[in-house]
Amino acid sequence: MIAFRPLIDIPVSLASTFFIMYIFGFSINVLTLLAVVLATGLVVDDGIVVTENIFKKIEAGMDKYTAARLGTQEIFFAVISTSITLAIVFLPVLFLSGFTGRLFREFGIVVASAVLISAFVSLTLTPVLNVKLGGNNHNDGWFYNFTEPFYVWLDLAYNKSLKMFLNRRWIAVGVILFCFGIICVVSNALKSELAPLEDRSIVRSPITAPEGTDFDRTEEIVSTYAQAALDSVPEAKMIFSTTAPAFFGGLGTTNNGSMSILLVDPEDRKATQQDIFNRISRIFKKIPIARTFPTQEQTISTSLSGGSQLPVQFVIQNLDFKKMEKLLPKFLDEARKEPTFSNVDMNLKFNRPELQIIIDRLKATELGVSAMDISNSLQLSMSGRRFGYFLMNGKQYQVIGQVERDNRDEPIDLAALYVRSNSGKLIQLSNLVKMVETSNPPSLYHYNRYKSATVSGGLAPGKTLGEGIEAMERIKTKILDDSFQTALSGPSRDFAESNSNTSFALILALVLIYFVLAFQFESFRDPIIIMMTVPLAIAGAFLSLWMFNQTLNIFSQIGMIMLIGLVTKNGIMIVEFANQKQMLGLNKFEAALEAATARLRPILMTSLATVLGALPIALALGAGAKSRIPMGIVIVGGLLFSLLLTLYVVPVMYYVMAAKKSNLEEKILGNVND
Repeated sequence: MIAFRPLIDIPVSLASTFFIMYIFGFSINVLTLLAVVLATGLVVDDGIVVTENIFKKIEAGMDKYTAARLGTQEIFFAVISTSITLAIVFLPVLFLSGFTGRLFREFGIVVASAVLISAFVSLTLTPVLNVKLGGNNHNDGWFYNFTEPFYVWLDLAYNKSLKMFLNRRWIAVGVILFCFGIICVVSNALKSELAPLEDRSIVRSPITAPEGTDFDRTEEIVSTYAQAALDSVPEAKMIFSTTAPAFFGGLGTTNNGSMSILLVDPEDRKATQQDIFNRISRIFKKIPIARTFPTQEQTISTSLSGGSQLPVQFVIQNLDFKKMEKLLPKFLDEARKEPTFSNVDMNLKFNRPELQIIIDRLKATELGVSAMDISNSLQLSMSGRRFGYFLMNGKQYQVIGQVERDNRDEPIDLAALYVRSNSGKLIQLSNLVKMVETSNPPSLYHYNRYKSATVSGGLAPGKTLGEGIEAMERIKTKILDDSFQTALSGPSRDFAESNSNTSFALILALVLIYFVLAFQFESFRDPIIIMMTVPLAIAGAFLSLWMFNQTLNIFSQIGMIMLIGLVTKNGIMIVEFANQKQMLGLNKFEAALEAATARLRPILMTSLATVLGALPIALALGAGAKSRIPMGIVIVGGLLFSLLLTLYVVPVMYYVMAAKKSNLEEKILGNVND
């Protein structure tokens, strides 16, 4: 029955958390549900600590009423401290700017609310349940008799090994330095990205034919690629292609097209979306009639074009447009040689063929032809101008003026046109104009009000967004001079913003935890001892990400911020209990030894409860859970790695660094004598 008492905290705390969500106007979405899943393992922690302390006093022969009162009083400060510490780590996240703040604000509020509510429940409802559901005396059942010898052996073995560890204090310093070494080495080895790609059952591919390609030829090219996709992707549910988006109100030109390959659901196919993407990329490279850029939708994207654009977006600017025209092709060629990218493109191109018609104004004036007459003749014959509408069989049709197709395919066809002079005489256009073939950009682009070019890159298999940005920076250093300005756009900008925001939140969380603990413990030393658990946990998190081939991304970074609050809970329980032992007259060695031994079971139980709560996230159970795997691995790996080390390092650092506490009995007797 005792094991079920803390479990009652879960529905009570979570129901109250949903009420907090209702007050704040939050919806039930991926991130709030993720917070609830994590909170399920957290809200039971305080109940476990309180119940374990009460049960220990009942085992010592105390009646259940007194045990509930004294056990709760004894653990009160530790519960309050751990809950406030865990809630405070999310304070920086709540005030982050940009999309990171918007993304995780609800997540932070939900977790912090659940933890604070669980603390209140464990200090009020849990003692009452222990009294009402417990018997008058402790009766040893068969399960207790079966398991208790193991726990007695565990306590004795831990006490003995900790005593040896306390006598060899230099080992603790070595462990901490070793963990810092792991952080430095492994963090440099880890790849970084915005978020792992989810299998969304769709692969998109823009198609760009050579500049100047007309609509009919572009339609043939798009159909060729669509047929290739249809033949090579049996997992496709539907293939949708578009030719010349400009004809449908878009901003494209006649040489552009696009294709979307909709796949059947992941559970109905053996190949992953990444496998199909790689297959499509290989097949399209074998069809050299146009440039294709297969893409997968980004898991997180704040750009207007959604998550279907190429992930690496590198913006280049220079006030001297001629200089851009000279160096940008070199930059693009260098980027295409870079093995980090599967394909590279640039929106600013200088190869669109144009035909400049230069009017011989003097000759035109002599022949009685104005520039307006020449312009109108060209427009009426070539532009496909709409003159009006007509109705036929109940449908409306446009009246479009244009010469026959055979008479407008070649530049020389322009010279065969005639224009009427003022005298009414027809004059061939070749007598009035000179035609010059040139190439110019089809469009000019601006970024922050200045002319710009954006180099876009798709990542090669196994490469991440962080590596793509680093590759662009290397090419920039090699090709461009100091007069060029660069920036990131799209998913790349989101990635850089999330990195800076979460780094700031991580540092601020450490500072806030220190000052909150200093205020609670009324000491500047005790918080330092407690925060020795942080490098142990972060080292475990980095090591776990590396072992399971995961990346540093926005989810793993938020997981590390949460991990800081989780691991300090174990340190708080040891330090606070050791302080109580010192006040009862024990020296620092004995206080550290007894406190760590007494807190062993609740530390193990709370840590394992949190690990089991985060395990479904690490195992990616359920659809669309792949992107959250790094967060689960950070929490599970960081807690398990730091658990063993914390049980030895924190008592040793307490013995070395803690101030001597006044003996409570001597202080009381001194006040009485005074």
